[in-house]
Amino acid sequence: MSVNYKKPLILIIILLLAFVAGNLSYPDPLNSGIDFLNSRLRSFDFAQDFGGQAKFSLPHFWNIPFRLGLDLQGGTHLVYQADLSGIDSADHKNALDGLRDVVERRVNLFGVSEPVIQIEEQSQRLIVELAGVKDVKEAISMIGQTPFLEFKEQRLDEEFNMILQKQQELQGMTFEEIQNVPDWQIALEDPFVSTQLTGRYLKKAELIFDETTNKPMVSIQFDDEGAKLFEELTTRNIGKLVAIYIDNTLISSPVVQEPIKGGKAQISGSFTVDEAKSLVRNLNSGALPVPITLISQETIGPSLGQESLNKSLKAGMIGFILVIIFMIIFYRLPGILASLALIIYIALNLSFFKLIPITLTLAGIAGFILSMGMAVDANILIFSRIREELKLGKGFLISLEDGFKRAWPSVRDGNFTIILVSLILFSLGTSFVKGFALTLIIGNLIGMFSAIFITNNLLRCFAGTKFEKLNWLWK
Repeated sequence: MSVNYKKPLILIIILLLAFVAGNLSYPDPLNSGIDFLNSRLRSFDFAQDFGGQAKFSLPHFWNIPFRLGLDLQGGTHLVYQADLSGIDSADHKNALDGLRDVVERRVNLFGVSEPVIQIEEQSQRLIVELAGVKDVKEAISMIGQTPFLEFKEQRLDEEFNMILQKQQELQGMTFEEIQNVPDWQIALEDPFVSTQLTGRYLKKAELIFDETTNKPMVSIQFDDEGAKLFEELTTRNIGKLVAIYIDNTLISSPVVQEPIKGGKAQISGSFTVDEAKSLVRNLNSGALPVPITLISQETIGPSLGQESLNKSLKAGMIGFILVIIFMIIFYRLPGILASLALIIYIALNLSFFKLIPITLTLAGIAGFILSMGMAVDANILIFSRIREELKLGKGFLISLEDGFKRAWPSVRDGNFTIILVSLILFSLGTSFVKGFALTLIIGNLIGMFSAIFITNNLLRCFAGTKFEKLNWLWK
């Protein structure tokens, strides 16, 4: 009795999984059908209100776009040479990390989707990949600018409190709701105002630890002129906040306890060590930016990227069709079931690529197609073992169980070997190699799940049916 209930339940789970993954991968047909149903609902009187609009309508299925990399979407690949001649060799890594942080912040302000910012420590180069960028000259100009560091002080108490209160009042509201709040524009104002103290007066920032609590803090040192400005700033702001901005982004806002003389101060707060290091890096990058020189620029047009994408999709489709033909010819009914499992496998992969999300490149698509081959290989190993068990005269269900048990070590070892190598590639490789490794890892994990759960349970659905006795379907 339990077996009879278990088969339909597992089959329903597989069908639901296929439905969700398939529509998450490609929701357009379902959403078109939903639009048609909604248009039909509006034609009935019970579905209309006095304004003639439908009271009830079916929502669209979740539509998440794929993230395409530089080689598929088009864009710009920039290579900069960093000049570290004025920095001690021990500080080279921090300087390069700070440079990367600043450039990434600037690129994000420019509105680039999924930029790739990387540092090559040995060659002291900065690599910037800007997918979908149209105005390359403006992007280059923004990247090459000197990062701007400034110190700001609170507005008058009345204005400061009014802005903070309005910001708290609007928290969690949608834009439509915000517009109904009186004087909502006040929340857009900066509660701090600029001062003369900027990064041009900062000598350096260092990570230190409190002698009593051992908590991480940040020590900053100004030059002589900056020390005077900082003393004046702290004198008139005792008990108030002084805000530190880099590229118009608030980094820290410590409270001034007393006037600070000598141009040296400590910024304390609920920092972790990593957060304090990041703040030190940002301050030093803002005050003493590493000079960079553009040494290489490569532009990939959208048409070339689209052509690469079309060729990749065509290659994947041809490979998929050939695999299905091979499986059906050599394995008959199990081959058909494996093909169905492979379709679900593809939908699951594409869904994960959207949900994680993963920026797809040509290398990433190659990793996905290679993982598809590994998924087919797992099915071949399983079917071959099942055939051997059937030829020994064992029953259908016993042959399935023994076949999967004997094939599993080979499937497991083969896939985990690929995953191990992919992890090494991901940890040591560049962006394109990482994309290849990541899609290969995800594909192999889902491939094992597809073979062990989906294909296995689809085969078990035929146990006890008349198809079980048709030897030509299985042998």
